[in-house]
Amino acid sequence: MAALKVDICRQLHFHHATMRPSTRLLAQATRYLTPGAPTGLTGVLTHAAPRSTLLYLYNTTLDKLKQFPEHSVYRQSVEALTKHRLSIVESVKPEGLEEWQSRVRSVVEAHPNAFRSIASATNKNEVNIVYNETALKGMETEDYEDEPIQKQEPEGPRVASEKSHQGHSFMADPQADNEMIPRIEPEPPLTSEQINTIESQIEAGLIEEIILVAEAETALVDEMYKSKVWEDLEESPNQGQWAYYERDTHTPKTQAP
Repeated sequence: MAALKVDICRQLHFHHATMRPSTRLLAQATRYLTPGAPTGLTGVLTHAAPRSTLLYLYNTTLDKLKQFPEHSVYRQSVEALTKHRLSIVESVKPEGLEEWQSRVRSVVEAHPNAFRSIASATNKNEVNIVYNETALKGMETEDYEDEPIQKQEPEGPRVASEKSHQGHSFMADPQADNEMIPRIEPEPPLTSEQINTIESQIEAGLIEEIILVAEAETALVDEMYKSKVWEDLEESPNQGQWAYYERDTHTPKTQAP
């Protein structure tokens, strides 16, 4: 009975592992994936700008890690993994990338608070245009080119301090606020084949799953910094408590011939 259960679990795992690529392959009948289309994963839709989003997230994570001491094991391990994945994303370039960078360079240089040009980790002669949080959120809104980006207000004030804040917000000019956020055309899209290349090299699922993991890692860095994970524990562990098991440590050695 136990062997039967193991066999069933293996078959289910194999079925799940083969279905996901098949779902993506159906979408790859065209050269480009359709943003917002189903991916085959419940609640996860095809991302509109996966490359620029990953460049933003990975560079944000690396910037945050600079706050940690260099001897921090957490910093060292996350930096190594993030730089590796960043190099993979950088190596896959959409068609027309250089021309796009030339077209938007003047806007990027004029708005350093919204955009950054960061030297490529793999080629210092190349740059990546990385969006700051405000600009990135603006890109993800519907009708990005035309609709003003406004901060959503709660339905009603909860405390007195919020009443005064809300009054100021209602008097603000949405059009004037919107003019502070620059508009640039999105980075050229990756082809289905290029997305598949990134997915196969990172080996962490669909590119939408890779983005979800990168978002979680960026948020986790903040929590780890607040916890000061590089400091010693308040209660030191017993000697050998966290030592890895070694061969012949807990069993008698075989007799020498």
